[in-house]
Amino acid sequence: MAVLKLHRSKLQHNYQHLNQVFKAHGIDWGIVTKLLCGEEKFLEEVLALGVREIHDSRVTNLKAIKKIAPDVQTVYIKPAPKGSIPDIIEYADVSFQTELEIIRLLSEEAVRRKKLHKIIIMIEMGDLREGVLGEELVDFYAQVFELPGIKVIGLGANFNCLHGVMPTQDKLIQLSLYKQIIEAKFNKNIPWVSGGTSVTIPLLFTHQLPKGINHFRIGEALFFGLNLFTAETFEGMHDDVFELQAEIIELTEKPMVPVGILAENPSGDNYEIDESLYGKTSHRAILDIGLLDVNPKFLLPKDELSVIGASSDMLVIELGENKNNYKVGDVLQFSLRYMGALSILNSRYITKEIV
Repeated sequence: MAVLKLHRSKLQHNYQHLNQVFKAHGIDWGIVTKLLCGEEKFLEEVLALGVREIHDSRVTNLKAIKKIAPDVQTVYIKPAPKGSIPDIIEYADVSFQTELEIIRLLSEEAVRRKKLHKIIIMIEMGDLREGVLGEELVDFYAQVFELPGIKVIGLGANFNCLHGVMPTQDKLIQLSLYKQIIEAKFNKNIPWVSGGTSVTIPLLFTHQLPKGINHFRIGEALFFGLNLFTAETFEGMHDDVFELQAEIIELTEKPMVPVGILAENPSGDNYEIDESLYGKTSHRAILDIGLLDVNPKFLLPKDELSVIGASSDMLVIELGENKNNYKVGDVLQFSLRYMGALSILNSRYITKEIV
């Protein structure tokens, strides 16, 4: 049986560490929980930290959060599909928006429900995912700020999410200037410039974060402690809040080279033979987890072993001489990269536990 475990004490430690950093710099922040895929017991652990703002990309997850903690401010963090507008007004206090037509529909729904819906206008800063083009922002805002039932509380941007464009001091200064332009032209106050995600944290420590950036949305740094500039763990943080345990369901000494005529496998891969391995053997273990649950490249083994590959429901591991004397029924442990944890959390076949 494969199990994903969340270590409560490590999660608490990482949260307290980040909270101290942001408080010291006068920055508001919320936690991005889309990684958790609505797993209720894990959401409860996050909310128990004392969080007052949660960000997610699925309305069903925001609904679950509101059920657990009605007073927490919920933020829907992608442009809204038309069909989701009633639920977004119901379960999201704030949403990220980039399309005038959608904002008008949100306005109409908010008025019908006698609610005030807050939005953050996302601006394109080079990564080419969502965002209003900078040269169009003034006209865009002019059509938004007087809509009934809508209040613009911030301008924001994403970095590193699609093409890997990193935040820089210059880009963040530019984002801050958009706020100043809007406030000066329309005599309106925009409280937040939300330019901070996990990838932006290193700029805090190198004193390159412009003072105008006053809001962060944090997911990966909380759960993995990862500095995305250096690919190393932030000092004083844990990188193993999550731990995957998978059971060995077969362990046999086998040839290191496949035998027979080779063709493309179901994953579309073609195996290339290393002739230097002819005649050699190795202990191979099969684990009860597969591509249906996780891409092996996002697994980080805690022991000395090699991940050979995976089929839909099985993962093949090479143990060499099996110096640890593993046997069928033993459990191997893995840390995870973000995308690995995301897919496992989205798998209904993996047991989730709190440690």
